[in-house]
Amino acid sequence: MEEFHKVRRLPPYVFEHVNRLKAAARANGADIVDLGMGNPDLPTPKAIVDKLVDVVRDPRTHRYSSSKGIPGLRKAQANYYARRFGVKLDPDTQVVATLGSKEGFANMAQAITAPGDVVLCPNPTYPIHAFGFIMSGGVIRSMQVEPDDDFIPALERGVRHSIPKPLALILNYPSNPTAQVATLDFYKDVVAFARKHDIIILSDLAYSEIYFDGNPPPSVLEVPGAMDVAVEFTSMSKTFSMPGWRMGFAVGNERLIAALTRVKSYLDYGAFTPIQVAATAALNGDGSDIAEVREVYRRRRDVMVDSFARAGWEIPAPAATMFAWAPIPEAFRHLGSLEFSKLLVEKADVAVAPGIGFGEHGDDYVRLALVENEHRIRQAARNVKRFLTTAADTLDNVIALNARR
Repeated sequence: MEEFHKVRRLPPYVFEHVNRLKAAARANGADIVDLGMGNPDLPTPKAIVDKLVDVVRDPRTHRYSSSKGIPGLRKAQANYYARRFGVKLDPDTQVVATLGSKEGFANMAQAITAPGDVVLCPNPTYPIHAFGFIMSGGVIRSMQVEPDDDFIPALERGVRHSIPKPLALILNYPSNPTAQVATLDFYKDVVAFARKHDIIILSDLAYSEIYFDGNPPPSVLEVPGAMDVAVEFTSMSKTFSMPGWRMGFAVGNERLIAALTRVKSYLDYGAFTPIQVAATAALNGDGSDIAEVREVYRRRRDVMVDSFARAGWEIPAPAATMFAWAPIPEAFRHLGSLEFSKLLVEKADVAVAPGIGFGEHGDDYVRLALVENEHRIRQAARNVKRFLTTAADTLDNVIALNARR
């Protein structure tokens, strides 16, 4: 039987190859250090959980909730933007609560995309950035991910050679998976370009609070005039270690927020009211919970960079996010990221995310998530060291998937 149209448009789920190997290894008793999926392991702060428990006892909160977010939650998000970025938002027209930033992105794609619309998307990038639009009938034109002097010329080429003219540009800084961070000057140039060419900016700022060098990543909405063209998505999954709660936001341009709000009203009733109330309390907090989460990831980053370097694998220290974007060691680069990731599971009991899963330009890299404690990260480094020192004898037995006959 033929697959459905939207299912046919989805790519193979590359990460599933590693997941199957990981499950099989664990079934055979292997102790796999899982640095693959970016699933935060830290518990949600107790005060937030206590608020949820308190509110859920009230049966009135068990009814249908508000799809766009309860008023107090939208006001709390607007106040957060004012404190953190100096950006003034109208909580009634410029803020909508979403079921996480991922769902917000996918729903926005449904709201604004017509069949054949061109969307400029970084490569490599988090998969929903591209495939949310592909599922909605759009066409992706890949862009470089580096926020450097070559970015605007690449945008110019994208506009010049795209028919029809691109509908939207996706930004994601701090970046998942590359951990690159953009500056406010970079955003100023991009906003000026987008306004000139009437292109929508969709900015994923999910990792805005996970930074390590003392320089908080900016918001594109800090740029004067950005509100004319931009919407930004944030998440509480990483900031407050609330991934399973599914709570995020879209803020910015009123017309785009209105379109997203209307589409969402047909698709969901919003998050469970006690979750929205607890999220409100989190946003109205003093920021100490965020600082604690950030410090845990910083220590893990430092341990990973140091211990893997001593194991023989140099991993660049990420300035932000809960990920390290690591070049595959030279001796293994010809294998590609998927085969190298499979080797790490089989030979080192370490799981990572193959870079090819984030786009073709990620195939020389793997992503390592900071989701294991420091002891386990050191264990992974010891396993990798043992693998690297013995791999030369067995490497001839490995054939890359893309090897030519």
